[in-house]
Amino acid sequence: MNDLIDRLRTEHRSFHGRDPEIIAYAPGRVEILGNHTDYNEGFVLSAAIDAGIAFGLSPAEDDVCTLVAADLRESVQFQSIDPGRTDKERWSNYPRGVLTFLQERYDFRPKGFLGTLSGDIPMAAGLSSSAALEIASGLAFSAFHGISPEKIELAKIGQKAEHEFAGVRCGLLDQISSLFGREHALVFTDFRSLDVDTVSLPEGTGFMIANTEVKHTLVDSEYNERRQRCEQAAAAFARILGPRVNSLRDVAWADMLKYRDRLDPAVWKRAAHPVGENERVLAGVAALKRGETAAFGRLMFESHESSRTLFENSCPELDTLVEAARNISGVYGARLSGGGFGGSIVALIETGRAPAIAKALISAFASAYNRKISPRVVVPSAGARII
Repeated sequence: MNDLIDRLRTEHRSFHGRDPEIIAYAPGRVEILGNHTDYNEGFVLSAAIDAGIAFGLSPAEDDVCTLVAADLRESVQFQSIDPGRTDKERWSNYPRGVLTFLQERYDFRPKGFLGTLSGDIPMAAGLSSSAALEIASGLAFSAFHGISPEKIELAKIGQKAEHEFAGVRCGLLDQISSLFGREHALVFTDFRSLDVDTVSLPEGTGFMIANTEVKHTLVDSEYNERRQRCEQAAAAFARILGPRVNSLRDVAWADMLKYRDRLDPAVWKRAAHPVGENERVLAGVAALKRGETAAFGRLMFESHESSRTLFENSCPELDTLVEAARNISGVYGARLSGGGFGGSIVALIETGRAPAIAKALISAFASAYNRKISPRVVVPSAGARII
């Protein structure tokens, strides 16, 4: 992180001719268990990682906001009082949306600024660079205007920006993970109550990310279709089981099996994934608290198989890496991470065997696709903050 902050300061001086007065940092996240359960009011285990977005601000002399994406060498200008959205520099829609909804929620007079953002999260790798940008900009804008949102409130503002300015109906997983991360621990979130806790990882374990470089853009993917199917299933179960069902959180796996013939087959398949995931998350928390690393790893493999066959949000490249991971010594479990349809797998590993594990994954992927990947160990890290 220190290198990223130093780079941000240098870029800010280069573009704006002065040092940033405020710097905020927000990490990306890796989803460990609980795929597509967040918007179904379920449970998720995730982690903030040791890569993120840094966002720096200095005051402008007028109401114009100048924002530079240093890594893209692009800049954009807009009015502080009405940031609006754009179809050109789409990366700017995330901070534009955050500033808009912070104003709406806290009723302050926005000021013009000189802003710079820079990051070290691989783009389109399922590590949520978008949420990191929302949270980093939200923290910076809040400090800049003298307001102090609660973490959950800031997460909701980031989510609203993604919904209305970026067009992705995301849940709150990514924003919460970025805000509530803790070193060498997983973030356990109940997405009905929005209660957040952390669960420590066993000593000697960590995670490895392997990015397939298959690009996925959630706006253009089938993410929204999957969510619609889940909502249809919840409505069907409310008719079958009565008013106790408000979301798929209230449906057990036994219900899925018992009433399978009462649902459209396509709706059943999509709903079966988050229902099963909820049970896997709770089993995973219990396994970690007992120190049963191998049991937790098996749940990760089961999760990927559910993604592959039921939710169908995997892809051949992800499947190849997960299958290879099953046969690598020192790997406890592996699965896709994030929305799916591309991006990365995450593997729970013995950290002492990381070099050999990376080499084996590289070899398996090269044999299948004649392309090189660059697996990296990711460290569960502290959450977003003002630097």
